[in-house]
Amino acid sequence: MDIIVCIKRVPEVAEVELRIDQSGKGIKKEGLVFSLNDWDNYALEEAVRIKEKYGGKVTAITVASEESEDVLRRALALGADEAIRATDPAIEGSDGYAIAKILAAVIKDIPFDLILTGVQANDNGYAQVGGTLAELLGIPHATLITAMEVVEKRAKVNRELEGGLEEVLDVGLPALFTIQSGINEPRYVSIMGIRKVAQKEIKVHDLGTLGLSPENAGEKGSMIVVDRIFPPPVGEGAEIFTGSPDDVAAKVTDIFAKGGVL
Repeated sequence: MDIIVCIKRVPEVAEVELRIDQSGKGIKKEGLVFSLNDWDNYALEEAVRIKEKYGGKVTAITVASEESEDVLRRALALGADEAIRATDPAIEGSDGYAIAKILAAVIKDIPFDLILTGVQANDNGYAQVGGTLAELLGIPHATLITAMEVVEKRAKVNRELEGGLEEVLDVGLPALFTIQSGINEPRYVSIMGIRKVAQKEIKVHDLGTLGLSPENAGEKGSMIVVDRIFPPPVGEGAEIFTGSPDDVAAKVTDIFAKGGVL
């Protein structure tokens, strides 16, 4: 069972005050801590578990700068057998479609039975790469996978729907699935484990070696271009009503009436 896992290095921003960079299209990354995208961690764990059960090989791929080599080393330490990085200055500013095109160029010459990605990325939440990549490769796909069982050349998967519902699909392989968080319990990677793979080869491709031109990446190769980002406007603050329940209800009703709700 040959499995490809697409991963991404993202900043941890949960408890950080973000600042806009000079371009107005991104955030200042100085001082930020970066790690493996949370959803990709579950995808990687699922790939390694399938390999441990059926044998085969896991290949981790990322489209990013040289700084992302640390998440590839982590993937190797967690059980991936090979790692590939697609790096080129022209990649900067690529949207999900352009990233998927680059991944497809990397994958087209690699034998695979299964491709796993995270549902989305922590930094932008677009959730576009997985489905787009499957379409470019011409293989079936399913998103938001919460459980998976592979038997020979088919996969039985549970897919999350709205309202707490799920559907069960039977999909022929090769196929692509985007993995939802909670599907498994990702294993812990030790410092010793990372040291053991410190010298392992990571294959590197640029757009030229992939048969792509600069026009296939960045803003030129994207269908979505970020014009600018900005913090949300600050509101006037909350008003706390006092008085009896009837008085408060009358004030709220009056606000709704003036706003055209009633």
